Amino acid sequence: VQLQASGGGLVQAGGSLRLSCAASGRSIASINGMLWYRQAPGKQRELVAAITSGGSTSYADSVNGRFTVSRDNAKNTVYLQMNSLKPEDTAVYYCAADVDRLYYWGQGTLVTVSS
Repeated sequence: VQLQASGGGLVQAGGSLRLSCAASGRSIASINGMLWYRQAPGKQRELVAAITSGGSTSYADSVNGRFTVSRDNAKNTVYLQMNSLKPEDTAVYYCAADVDRLYYWGQGTLVTVSS
């Protein structure tokens, strides 16, 4: 599975961004879970959001109500809609695929939120 994340950039606090994660090599419909992680400078990588093959979603408390993860099986792409962004959301965001507990990672995309 190859993953290509995109959509990062610089945004003011309160703004929105949509990240995309395009998959190839395997249909995301057959992947147990598609996940978004982030890593801020000097901090550990943390799980932000996840969506299962059945469409169930889960979120970190810090983004719940502001971020929405979705998938488009026809485009083989997973999205992370980020609203009401805060400076503390600044991080490199990574998408990952959980294939039978084997993780595949995409390259990160940088999100910078200015105050």
